[in-house]
Amino acid sequence: MLEWVMMGAFIAALGLSLWKLYLFFPNKPLADDDTNSAAIEELTDLMICCTAELFESEQRATPELLYNQMLNHHTFNREHYWRFNQNRLNQLLRHYYLSNPPTSSLQDIYDSSKEKYG
Repeated sequence: MLEWVMMGAFIAALGLSLWKLYLFFPNKPLADDDTNSAAIEELTDLMICCTAELFESEQRATPELLYNQMLNHHTFNREHYWRFNQNRLNQLLRHYYLSNPPTSSLQDIYDSSKEKYG
């Protein structure tokens, strides 16, 4: 009889633990999620726009200058992209380079944007 009580207590504790784990993990997307495909596309468009602005102002374009340009751009949503930092820009650049094989630098991004947008 004692074994059955202990087995029942173990199963109840296991059930409670699994329920607490379920509550701990997020079940719905966050309102400020900047890792979904729509946010990545929006940031990529902003990155291309800011790259073009840097090259057209005849500045030497670097990822650091691009990061500052993106932060100061009038369309940048600071509330939604509050986690955006230099590392996130580097990830975005790598993603762009992998998605568009002929590009491997900011100059290539600028050249392809001129071809695409005129």
